Amino acid sequence: MKCAIITGGSRGIGKAVCIKLAEETDYHILITYQSNDAAANETLDEIKALGKTGEILKFDVANSTETKSVLESWQENNPEATVEVIVNNAGITRDGLFMWMQEEDWNSVINTSLNGFFNVTNFFIQKMLRNKYGRIINMVSVSGLKGTAGQTNYSAAKGAVIGATKALAQEVAKRNITVNAVAPGFIRTDMTSQINEQELKSMIPANRFGEAEEVADLVAFLASKKSSYITGEIININGGIYS
Repeated sequence: MKCAIITGGSRGIGKAVCIKLAEETDYHILITYQSNDAAANETLDEIKALGKTGEILKFDVANSTETKSVLESWQENNPEATVEVIVNNAGITRDGLFMWMQEEDWNSVINTSLNGFFNVTNFFIQKMLRNKYGRIINMVSVSGLKGTAGQTNYSAAKGAVIGATKALAQEVAKRNITVNAVAPGFIRTDMTSQINEQELKSMIPANRFGEAEEVADLVAFLASKKSSYITGEIININGGIYS
């Protein structure tokens, strides 16, 4: 059984990626999530409605012990299963000006994006190298490239994942494993629901927010065999707001 794992797969961009990979591939979809049982089950139901298979795995990617424990138990129950695609999508924001930022708001954002990338990818990487095939796609952000005021923690976390993407890509390329990052701008999801879209869209050359499905299309391409000569890249998908 060949699998694709999508962290933070129950909502937003993660959910769109789960659905898109189910539509376009034969992968068994592993949806990881931290808290929202109803949303995770809804995503799984949509995958099943497409006639495809999947399952939900509940753990906090920032917690290395919990991540390892859930993934080990899954692997033991599915000894024949191979994860070929990893989409490190889980991320949180705790916005605020740096001068007033609490240590917890710094740590939780860094731990989810950066340590989450390590905990999940590191678990599967040796098997990927032995199988000589893999697609690793990291969800970053325009904030990680240009920095965003009020998001020093998030910009730092995503900037760090960008560096890790470029380094890991060089380590594993000989084994037919690609490592790329996707950097969305303003995408219409729960995470951006508090932002005034009318006010901001005038700053965006495309004059609109992006849709989660548009990001999922890009991820699906990077997860496919068609993208085999693209690695170590950070691909912007932001309507022209930054390049």
